[in-house]
Amino acid sequence: MEASDDTEEPPLPLALTRFQISEEFGFLLPDPLTELPAPYGPWMDVVHELPQLITSHQLRSRVHQMPQLSTQHLRGREELHLAHLVLSCITMGYVWQEGEEGTVQVLPRNLAVPYWEVSQALGLPPILSHADFVLANWRRKDPNGPLEIENLDTIITLPGGESLRGFVLVTLLVEKAAVPGIRAIVRALRAILQCDEETLHRALQELAGAIEAMREALGRMHDYVDPEVFYTVIRIFLSGWKDNPAMPHGLIYEGVSQEPMAYSGGSAAQSTVLHAFDELLGICHREDSAAFLHRMRNYMPPPHRAFVEEIQRAVSLKQHVLSSGAARLRAAFNRCVSALTDFRSYHITIVTKYITIAAARAKAGRAEPSARAGPSGGKPPSALEAKGTGGSHIFSFLKSIRDTTREGMISA
Repeated sequence: MEASDDTEEPPLPLALTRFQISEEFGFLLPDPLTELPAPYGPWMDVVHELPQLITSHQLRSRVHQMPQLSTQHLRGREELHLAHLVLSCITMGYVWQEGEEGTVQVLPRNLAVPYWEVSQALGLPPILSHADFVLANWRRKDPNGPLEIENLDTIITLPGGESLRGFVLVTLLVEKAAVPGIRAIVRALRAILQCDEETLHRALQELAGAIEAMREALGRMHDYVDPEVFYTVIRIFLSGWKDNPAMPHGLIYEGVSQEPMAYSGGSAAQSTVLHAFDELLGICHREDSAAFLHRMRNYMPPPHRAFVEEIQRAVSLKQHVLSSGAARLRAAFNRCVSALTDFRSYHITIVTKYITIAAARAKAGRAEPSARAGPSGGKPPSALEAKGTGGSHIFSFLKSIRDTTREGMISA
């Protein structure tokens, strides 16, 4: 974060552009690049065939044939983000190609070294995260068309076909629905400093409306993602090598470290949106849940993480509402907390369908000789039956943060 010049007027709090946040797209990378410069053709050749290479068990041999490329030709944030997405997806495919019983202990140097360099340049960990797979993995089919699912596609894909595409794009639409709420954070904090009750009330109404729209967007998961495909095919490729019994020792990044390193897989807890809303509304999560959430901030682009920290340091919205004694501010604040509680309850419903029920079906299927095959013809995964891909004990975690959100209401 750059220091501001000394002027008579103090800098406006939380100008979004200071944190690489778009007024139009929020935390999404605006119009990501879809191709890397020519020297990186070998990476793009592999990544464009990724699902087929994984399911035909050929990805690992193709990776071993890749030249080790220098990252010095990558210019600017957009090229770095695409390179990180490409290398992340190749890595997930490489590690999980043979399912959870055929994992590797070493990521080869020609993949690990450039991946590490790009990760360091972006301040992101060398694993597929929400910042890659959702925020930087979308394109419009018609460049002038709307940001709606019919006009959207992923840039890079993994096994899972239409369900994988639906999973990424519905998650992206949840992020897009949050954008008015992100703008409302800035307006709300500014209104507190200016003692402008009218603007603050309006900002809180906009925030509540955005959270309600996010819940509605999340509901489209039912239309676009098959639970069985998500659980038996997709989910393993979002899994990491921290707190995962299938890879208890982590992964050695050859040419980077001789010791194995452990990173969590992709998780909704890596979305900056909910962290920002929690900090604004003064939601205090219980110690173990809070510790996991704070660890997930290390998987966000550093400017987005800095935005959350800035909200944390800002004047307390809750204290301001309480001390104002204004009934309409209290009602608007509580509508925000209620909407966030409802969103988290609905997320539990989704997780129940896509993980718990799907896991029970997969378990039953494993007992039958005609079991539905897992990632590349093996059996469906079982290592994370009770955990999220980020490594949390999923239900105790989700219920805990939902309950502590509800406790954030201001009683009359």
